[in-house]
Amino acid sequence: MPDAPPPSPLTEPEPLSHGLKQRHLTMLGLGGVIGAGLFVGSGAGIAVAGPAIVLSYLIAGALAMLVMRMLGEMSAAMPASGAFSVHAERALGRWAGFSVGWLYWFLLVVVLAVEATGAARIAHGWVPGVPQWGWVLVFMVVFTLANLAAVKNFGEFEFWFAALKVGAIVLFLVLGVLAIGGRLPDTDPVGLANLTGQGGFLPNGWSGVVSGVLAVVFAFGGLEVVTIAAAESDDPARNVARAVRSAVWRILLFYVGSMLVIVTLLPWTSMEPGESPYVAVLDAIGVPAAGQIMNVVVFVALLSALNANLYGSSRMVFSLAERGEAPKGLLKVSGGGVPRRAVLASVAFGFVSVLLNLKWPDSVFLYMLNAVGAVLLFVWGLIAVSELRLRRRIEREAPETLTLCMWGFPWLTWVALAAMGTVLVLMLCDEGARPQVLWSAAATGAVLLVAWVRELRAGRGRVRGGSA
Repeated sequence: MPDAPPPSPLTEPEPLSHGLKQRHLTMLGLGGVIGAGLFVGSGAGIAVAGPAIVLSYLIAGALAMLVMRMLGEMSAAMPASGAFSVHAERALGRWAGFSVGWLYWFLLVVVLAVEATGAARIAHGWVPGVPQWGWVLVFMVVFTLANLAAVKNFGEFEFWFAALKVGAIVLFLVLGVLAIGGRLPDTDPVGLANLTGQGGFLPNGWSGVVSGVLAVVFAFGGLEVVTIAAAESDDPARNVARAVRSAVWRILLFYVGSMLVIVTLLPWTSMEPGESPYVAVLDAIGVPAAGQIMNVVVFVALLSALNANLYGSSRMVFSLAERGEAPKGLLKVSGGGVPRRAVLASVAFGFVSVLLNLKWPDSVFLYMLNAVGAVLLFVWGLIAVSELRLRRRIEREAPETLTLCMWGFPWLTWVALAAMGTVLVLMLCDEGARPQVLWSAAATGAVLLVAWVRELRAGRGRVRGGSA
């Protein structure tokens, strides 16, 4: 495989629309990562780490912040609809852009099925007369139409979805702080009893913190979509820099802040994996119909993630087609600048994933889900390696585009890479997480094999062309 890509300009014009505004990107950055993994999945982290889940979120959040800073640096200097796939190709060669692009696309369309099915379960509980598959069909059709229309429609959907999620988190934090101080009706100050009792702040030691990191690190996935969307804004370089700066700090505040509220108000031993700790807190402080309120929030979070993943997958496969790594037929763009064939291709595979999830959730679809379980770490790893190589190139060729720089370059980039490697090793040592790593490694190996075969064929073609 070639060590570096052929020469190419740092920035190339995008044929897509530029209908996304700064407020869309900012909310996409904030809301894209706030989903069911936080509202429901955080209970599993608390169950293994206890109050020290706060440290687990700090560690995982710090890693996500470093990755987003690297990605923001490259996207501000070289905005493109393929974002980190384009960066990997420019830094390492076509094989890297091909591999990371298709792996991320596969990740999004598989996770899309989980989100559509989860939202359908909630809606079926509200309206039992409509079967679960009927709700899935409704959601997929609605969001397909939204993504086939002008990109500003996607932006508006995500803006209001994200606004509701962010508003729910802020309200939860306000109520939680008031309850901790005994400022709500029928509440007394709780003090630090729940942080220091039931085994102390580290009831399961540092191994519990590590297990908590493994349970929550993937909840930060989704931030990457904001750099994909930036290419369709009116000022990509400036807008992506602003969105990344505002998103990472606030998300860390929301995640760590809400965990601190939860473990301060309630004993960590009362948490049950699979049940929302947010519902438990709202019930404890006397908020009526807490379960239904949180159901609405989770429902919106799932639809928001479905919408964002459909958008991100369509732009990624469009970018691959632009670079000759996907069928050229996907390059068809509507008069409004929307890659409709790329949208429909992503939706089609998303429908297949949903059907597999409904028909064989514990067999075929489980294997697919395991195959993307650790892919996010592979994607993050290639982002870090790409940043290490491209930063020097940007400094030489276009230093004025470095409007957002990675902190402590290159040392913190190496720290992030080491942290990702450590997480993978720990997952291999964990019986529950090991299948995800192995299946994800197999999926990554398969994509790399295809990339290698393509490079061999391209090399032979160049040799024959030269000899002719």
